[in-house]
Amino acid sequence: MTAPLDLDQLQSFCAIADCGSFTEAARRVNKTQSAVSMQIKRLEERLGQPLLTRDGRTVALTNHGEALYARARRMLRTNAEILDHFSDGDLSGQIRFGVPDDYAVRLLPVILSSFQRTHPKIAVDVACMASEDLLSGMRSGRYDIIVFTQGTEQNYGELFRTEKMYWVASHGGRALASEPLAIACGSPGCIWRKSAMEALNRDGTDYRVAYTSSNATAISSAVLSDLAVGFLPESAMQPGMRVISEDMGLPRLADAEIALMRASHAYGGIYDALANHIVQSMGNLEPAPAHAEAAE
Repeated sequence: MTAPLDLDQLQSFCAIADCGSFTEAARRVNKTQSAVSMQIKRLEERLGQPLLTRDGRTVALTNHGEALYARARRMLRTNAEILDHFSDGDLSGQIRFGVPDDYAVRLLPVILSSFQRTHPKIAVDVACMASEDLLSGMRSGRYDIIVFTQGTEQNYGELFRTEKMYWVASHGGRALASEPLAIACGSPGCIWRKSAMEALNRDGTDYRVAYTSSNATAISSAVLSDLAVGFLPESAMQPGMRVISEDMGLPRLADAEIALMRASHAYGGIYDALANHIVQSMGNLEPAPAHAEAAE
C-alpha cells in the first residue's frame, strides 16, 4: 500500500508558497531553514516532480507546485477539522486579523464585538487598511485572516458576499451638479476606483478626481462634506449619505465582491471560529439606512 503524504512536509511547502521564501517559511513553521529545505527535497522525491523554482532569493511554484498547493491546503484544512472534532478544550489564542477600513465602521462594533462576547478567550488583533495593503501583509506573514474587497482574483480567496456598488452623495449637497463631476476615490491601486473610472469613461461622463485618499474614512468625509460624490458598497455606507439613483445619469457600477483569505496554517480551532462568525454575520448584516434613499 502506498504510504500517505507527510502533513508536516505539506505545511512547510504551503508556508513557502505563501511567502515566497525558505527563510520566512522556516520561521513560520518553527524549523531551521535546512530542515525545511530537506522536507521539500523529500516531498519532491516522493512525488517525482519539481515543486519550486529559485531565482536568487525569489522562490516560485512550478506548475506541479501550483497543482499541489491547492490540494495540500485542502488536506491541511481536513486535518484541522478532524482534530477539532475530537477536541474538547476551550478555544483560546490570538488571531491577527485585517479588514478594509471601508467596512470597519460597521464590522468592528457589530461583528467583532459579538465575537468577543461569545469567545472571550480568543484575542483578535485588528488592523484596518486598504485591501491591497492587506493582501501584501498576508504574503509577508502579518495576518492570519483578512477580509478583502478585490473578489477572488487572488488565489485562495473565499468569496462569501456580493454587494451592489452605489454612487453616493451628501444629503442636501450640490456635488452631483458639479461640472465636471467631482468624485472622491481611493488610490490608483484601488479596484473600485479602476472600475468606476472605466464605467465613467465608457459612459462619456466628464469628471475629475477631486479627492484621493487610501483611507476610507477620509473619502466618506469628503462625500459627507459635499466636496465630491463617491461610490461605496451597501455595507460600507454611512448615515448622512444618499444613494444616487440610476436615472440620475451616472453609469451602473460593477458589484463589490467580498472575500476572506487565510494563511495556510489558519484552519480549524480559533481560526474557523472567527471566519465562520464573519461569514455568517455579514450574511445577516442589515442594509445601511442610506440604501433606500435616492438623490433628488
